[in-house]
Amino acid sequence: QVQLVESGGGLVQAGGSLRLSCAASGSHFSIDVIGWYRQVPGKQRELVATTSSASSPKYADSVKGRFTISRDNAKNTVYLQMNSLKPEDTAVYYCYATYRLGSWYNAWGQGTQVTVSS
Repeated sequence: QVQLVESGGGLVQAGGSLRLSCAASGSHFSIDVIGWYRQVPGKQRELVATTSSASSPKYADSVKGRFTISRDNAKNTVYLQMNSLKPEDTAVYYCYATYRLGSWYNAWGQGTQVTVSS
């Protein structure tokens, strides 16, 4: 199994920056895709950014040019650098991974709150 633990959320003013971290443990070597989703109360969870060894990073249109996903394989950690934050970026951000141990599985972190004040 894969366990994911996020950190780095908080309160920031509009135009500011935050960096989220997601540390993977367990069978982290089996991870194929890893990235970030976010969710606002009353709305569906939406993809923010994902990365894999087989393809270029993918971003939601709403964050392109402002957010950057990166992966440090030595630390088993994925980062989300968020710049030029907007109030509409306020959400709970979840780390997500798809991994294969025989069958394919999904793993989710517990979530970290990001609040952007106007």
